[in-house]
Parts: sequence; structure tokens; C-alpha cells
Amino acid sequence: MKAKKKTLVVLSLLVIAMLYFGGCVTPKFGRAPEGEILEKIKLSPNYRDGKFVNHAPRIPREGSFFKNLRESFSERAEDLKPSMPLPSVKTNLIEIDRKEDVMVWIGNSSLFIQIDGVRFLIDPVLFSGSPVPFFNKPFPGSEIYKPEDIPDIDYLLISHDHWDHLDYKAVKRLKNRIGKVICGLGVGEHFRQWKFNTADIVELDWNESITLKEGIILHILPSQHYSGRASFGSDNTLWVSFMIEAQSSNIYLSGDTGYGNHFQEIGQQFQEIDIAVLEFGQYGYKWRDIHLMPDDLPKAINDLTPKRVFTNHHAKYALARHSWKEPLEIISRLNEQENLNIITPMMGELVYLNDFSQIFTKWWENIK
Repeated sequence: MKAKKKTLVVLSLLVIAMLYFGGCVTPKFGRAPEGEILEKIKLSPNYRDGKFVNHAPRIPREGSFFKNLRESFSERAEDLKPSMPLPSVKTNLIEIDRKEDVMVWIGNSSLFIQIDGVRFLIDPVLFSGSPVPFFNKPFPGSEIYKPEDIPDIDYLLISHDHWDHLDYKAVKRLKNRIGKVICGLGVGEHFRQWKFNTADIVELDWNESITLKEGIILHILPSQHYSGRASFGSDNTLWVSFMIEAQSSNIYLSGDTGYGNHFQEIGQQFQEIDIAVLEFGQYGYKWRDIHLMPDDLPKAINDLTPKRVFTNHHAKYALARHSWKEPLEIISRLNEQENLNIITPMMGELVYLNDFSQIFTKWWENIK
């Protein structure tokens, strides 16, 4: 087993070195911002010395990248991955009545949301969460949706350009069914590289807003993370969170984020949040400033004071060292101890946005 781990580490290092020094020329890596959008980026108050920055300084990383990679293959939980296919409900998204206000978790951070007759798709990753096909394979049972299962989409929202949030293969196959792409500054350059119509790409900075169909206002808000597809920690594109402010519901989408003052500021700005979707999973001590840790989740919820909470960014890939179901066990315990109104739908299960009486099971309990 030790020899196998060593071999895996060596292969990983070789692959990553290849990607770092040459692989980024392939289209799936996208392209660095240039031209007009680069000039707009340079004017952003969140851009300094050639990079976007968080409101709170990042915690300096301990050790080299390669040392951290080696460590990531050791001291992992025994149940890093489920031993059997995960249960799911494959709702037919295409047949959902446009009058229904619903949300469907597609897996990891991917969501389908329909509200006031408008369809949103958030961070669709329907294949591998990695540039290398044999890394970050989805857990069995979590890969139930393919591009052909997704209906025509009015707005594609991309929180940031990491591989487990922006899937080149998926968005290319969805291209002709997407109305507009809305993302943080610089992320749109990837879509231009992939031959999306420039007129259909909207790139915004933190605390900018845009009015969409049916009078829905989309607010682009801060998060605490980083970005980059072609090189490590390049931070030349902006990571964001979203607030969908509609007539029937306000929906907050945190994107990948660590805990910070932005939660309190967002909670003060939006007094009514009907559901907060918080990224909770793939955390670890060395990532404590860019992912919510278990102790951070209740703090973020208390800052936002939403009526309901849904957590994602778990149960599809093994990107951290914790058990695959640890985040689910934590939210279940928090619900019992603090009554935080956290809902736990299975992947594919319909969540009715205006039905607060809906009950969900602990679907992970009997899976090892």
C-alpha cells in the first residue's frame, strides 16, 4: 500500500508539472484576461499588483506546493470515498413547469434554480473536476446528470474558474442552450476562448448588480477564495458570491469561501434571505481561510440569518482528507443542536423554494 501511494504521488507530481509548464496551451485551460476586460480589471479596487485580492489577507501557505501535494495523499480518512453508489433522484429538469419555483442540486456545487419563470444554472460540473480525467472522478451515483438532461438556461452563473466549478466539456456542450453567462471579472475570457458570443458574457466586480428578466436583480458580492486554471494561485480572475433577488425569493449563493466579514455585511445588506446556499466541504486546516471550516458554518449562518440553509461542495469528489460524509454529519448535528434550518435533499431531489414545510431524509446515514 505504501509503494502504491508513493507511485501515485510521483505520477501526480509529473502530471502537474506537465500541466504547469505546458498543458495550459490546450483550450480547456481557458485564457488569461486581455484587451478591454483587462483594462477594466486594472481599475478594480479589488485588484492590486497584477492580482485580485481578498478583503482579508490570505494565510501564508506552509511548505512548498509539492510538499503539500505529498501530504494530501497521507493521513486521509479511511472512508474518503463511499463504498457504494450514492442514492439520488433524477428529476426530469426539462419537464419542470416554468411556473414552479424550485432548486435542484446536481452535485458538488452545481445547481439548477428556476424562479419567477427564469432558469439559472450555477457552476455546472458534469464530468471530471480536474484537467486530468483520472483525477477527481465523481463518486458513483453522483454523476446522474449529463448536458442533454439540462433544459434551455437563461443565465449561467460561474462563481470562479476552478476546475470543480467550471467544466469545459460541460459548458461547451451546453453552449447553444445558454442565454447569458454572468461571472466575476476575467472569467469571461475563458468563454471567449471557447467561442461564446461576447455579447452574451457579463463580467462584474464585487458589489455590482444587474437587472435580469422578470425584474430579478442579480447582485455580485464578495467571497474569500482564490482563482486560476492554468497556473497555481494566479488570481487573475475574480471569485464571487451571488444574491438572486426575485419577487418570490431571495437566494444567496456563497461560492467557495472562507469565513470573513463579508457574511455579516451581506446579512446587513439583505434583511430577507429565503435560502442561503453555503459551500461546506473539501475543507482542511491549511485551507481554513478559503473554505468554511466546521466551526465557521454556524457563524456564517448566524451572520446571514436565512430562513433556510442548504450546503453543497461535498458528496461528489474527494478533494480533502476528511470522510466523504463528514460535512453531512456535521450539518445534521448542528441542526439538532442549534436548529439552523439546514435542509438535506439528495442529488436531483426537487426543493420547492416556497414550501418551508418540506422534509428531507438523512440519506447518507446507511452508507459507509
